[in-house]
Amino acid sequence: MSLSANRPRIGAHTPTSGGMAKRSIEYALTTEAEAIQVFASNPRGWAMPDPNPEADKAFSDRATELDIAVYVHAPFLINLGSPTPSTYENSVASTAYSLKRAREIGALGTVIHTGSAVDEGHVEKAWKQINKGMMPVLKKLKEDDPWLLLEPTAGQGQSLVKKLDDLTKYMDALEWHPKVGVCLDTCHVFAAGHDIAKKGGMTETLDLLVSIVGIERIKLIHTNDSMDICGALKDRHQNLGDGEIGLKAFEELIAHPAVANAPLILETPGQEPEHGAEIALLKKMRGKRK
Repeated sequence: MSLSANRPRIGAHTPTSGGMAKRSIEYALTTEAEAIQVFASNPRGWAMPDPNPEADKAFSDRATELDIAVYVHAPFLINLGSPTPSTYENSVASTAYSLKRAREIGALGTVIHTGSAVDEGHVEKAWKQINKGMMPVLKKLKEDDPWLLLEPTAGQGQSLVKKLDDLTKYMDALEWHPKVGVCLDTCHVFAAGHDIAKKGGMTETLDLLVSIVGIERIKLIHTNDSMDICGALKDRHQNLGDGEIGLKAFEELIAHPAVANAPLILETPGQEPEHGAEIALLKKMRGKRK
């Protein structure tokens, strides 16, 4: 799904309280979002509630009618590389559940954080357990099912993806399955040490990502400024232009061919007023895209 040739969709993470068919759609309409991201379950818990087929259909039908692309963000607790057996097992189950919920609401992809080995001595085992747990899940996906989108974190601790180059190891663990893609978070990649704020830095970083995974696997961009400097290893989002990354970097982002079919989703502070203004700003930048 693409808005038109070389024009990425622009939107935001939306609240779901009151129901996705009402709250999330209203949020999209108010902010003039062309794509939205939602939580399909409690983002800070392991609970996997039964679906409500009528509510799912109402949401899916409305999103289709309005031509709004939908993505699911899986729970933050997911860490497929965890050395704690219960966390690992819950992570596999929660990832599978999130992919299922994405399919049920008509979403195009499910975002999971790439996580951490926690202990330095667990790194190699982490790659093996990711392979063992996730390949049966991935092998069940059909061609029209949602993508599993890996989101590199801010590089802190024993992060499995400290810098973008480490995505190769993650993709190896998932056997480069054809339904695995990448969600790039601009705040995370900046925090991890990729200087996207310098002139040409965003272009350089996106070129690197293309060389690592291929342009066809870049499926979503979390478009966030950063409260902290490059390499700070801190995941603190800021509104566009109010942080250490700055607006010029986002102009570079939206001009890059890698994002032509990768929607830009805001996860910045605020709600409708702030996101509406930021969406309008990004659309203005998009209008200058050649």
